Amino acid sequence: MSENHRWMQRDLAVLWHPCTQMKDHEQLPLIPIRRAEGIWLEDFEGKRYLDAVSSWWVNVFGHANPRINARIRQQLEQLEHVMLAGFSHAPVIELSERLVQITPEGLSRVFYADNGSSGIEVALKMSYHYWRNLGQSEKKRFVTLTNSYHGETIAAMSVGDVPLFTDTYKPLLLDCFKVPSPDCYLRPEGVSWEEHSQALFVPMEQCLADHHHEIAAVIVEPLIQGAGGMRMYHPIYLKLLREACDRYGVHLIADEIAVGFGRTGTLFACEQAQISPDFMVLSKALTGGYLPMAAVLTTDQVYQAFYDDYSTLRAFLHSHTYTGNPLACAAALATLDIFAEDRVIERNQGLATHMRKATAHLSDHPHVAEVRQTGMVLAIELVQDKASKTPYPWQQRRGLAVYQHALERGALLRPLGNVVYFLPPYIITPEQIDFLAEVATEGIDRATQQKVQVAVSACAPDQFRDPG
Repeated sequence: MSENHRWMQRDLAVLWHPCTQMKDHEQLPLIPIRRAEGIWLEDFEGKRYLDAVSSWWVNVFGHANPRINARIRQQLEQLEHVMLAGFSHAPVIELSERLVQITPEGLSRVFYADNGSSGIEVALKMSYHYWRNLGQSEKKRFVTLTNSYHGETIAAMSVGDVPLFTDTYKPLLLDCFKVPSPDCYLRPEGVSWEEHSQALFVPMEQCLADHHHEIAAVIVEPLIQGAGGMRMYHPIYLKLLREACDRYGVHLIADEIAVGFGRTGTLFACEQAQISPDFMVLSKALTGGYLPMAAVLTTDQVYQAFYDDYSTLRAFLHSHTYTGNPLACAAALATLDIFAEDRVIERNQGLATHMRKATAHLSDHPHVAEVRQTGMVLAIELVQDKASKTPYPWQQRRGLAVYQHALERGALLRPLGNVVYFLPPYIITPEQIDFLAEVATEGIDRATQQKVQVAVSACAPDQFRDPG
């Protein structure tokens, strides 16, 4: 029995993996990873895999980064954890100061959670509670975009709209307003991203005009709907949304969990629309992919609505055991140091240009409807028919064939259904991008040339797809 197989058997005897139909592993080998360095993951038999999706969008400066390692080691010798209720520590204070300094103007208070979904829950609760403290308890509903994703706890799922994740749990979810996404993939021929995104703001405007008295907040993923298939839209939508939220007295929550920290070409996606949200939720790349942490930034106006004598019961009594963990703060501080010292955003612009050139040929592929890009995110949409953009039936799992081919070639490309995407660490080289483009092209050819016969069940709608 090989070393990989031995670890796989031990794993499958006891583990239940996330976002996985475990029966798949009867045919699809699980890959145990022994170590990682830079952009590479290495299994127990020495085979390496280029981490093209940043280990679920978190690892921006490489695995085992010596600067982040050193900062965590230093912190480990001083303080590993202390509760943040009634206590504080230097790393969380310094991190909070720096986050306030680098995020859009007006975000002056930082509340910590343990992960992205929990951070979304904090923002939703805080928005509702703010209006309640102001005597407007009727403002308790939220507005979200179709095809959006904000996490997998109950309230976070409620403001999401990817059926694969939400349909099973509909009886548990909050009742939210859902308006059409400004996603530019299905824009009419000859219409620009800006024109389409602006036109799609009309339903949002109407929803706010009709229901603002009962709406606490609008929540969006700025510029890129990640788990919805890396669908993208123009910054004009955010600008119009900020103006409308101000006009109707509604909070704007920017979920920058996946797109923050340089992923879209600016440090934060909201910068491209020159707006400041009322709440900004950060996670994933915040700690460089090392440790779980989320930060919810908000305004002093929101903070002051909770600041009162304890007997008024206006305090925000929400907590997580590992809130503001010192080790996670140390990782985040080291990550911010790299951003500050290494001209990361400028280098990313060159890498993004190289990704675009390396994959440009795929626009002519007979089964590629679109190659789209925002900053360091590039997505390739596979379709059954190019002219009509007719998707492959989700049951055929064409993206899985791309994933399997990439593993054979030594790359981790985990598509979102039939959307193959590059979301690599920022330390990737142009030569490694060329390698990914080659592997993706081969995988797409293999996946689209296969004749796949599957039983199509009527129990799930067409938009179901493999998760990424």
